Amino acid sequence: MKFVSVRIIASDVSRLVEFYEGVTGLSATRYTEDFAELATPSCTLAIGSARTVALFGAGSARPADNHSCIIEFRVDDVDKEYGRLEKIVREFVQRPTTMPWGNRSLLFRDPDGNLINFFTPVSAAAIKKFNA
Repeated sequence: MKFVSVRIIASDVSRLVEFYEGVTGLSATRYTEDFAELATPSCTLAIGSARTVALFGAGSARPADNHSCIIEFRVDDVDKEYGRLEKIVREFVQRPTTMPWGNRSLLFRDPDGNLINFFTPVSAAAIKKFNA
């Protein structure tokens, strides 16, 4: 088995795609007005419109209604990213903080309220874990 993507269902695909292009520095592939993907070397972030939900089962997902998942991106320097993101992000949940498990984390929300974590491994154990 290979984990390949996370999909966010959005009411406004373009708005969310533009936000994620801005925070990640990646260019999205826009397959249709209802679906786009931002590919990274390890996983893909897909963004689909609420109109696509019926293809999976009516009512199976709702836009802007996530309160249980955190979308995480490992970055080279979380403090540097924080400085860059202050111009893009409206809601920071946590400024850069070193966590007990050895990552320095920055938490913020996308325009639909989804929680995002940019983190940098800083302890020897965390660095070893992510460089293995």
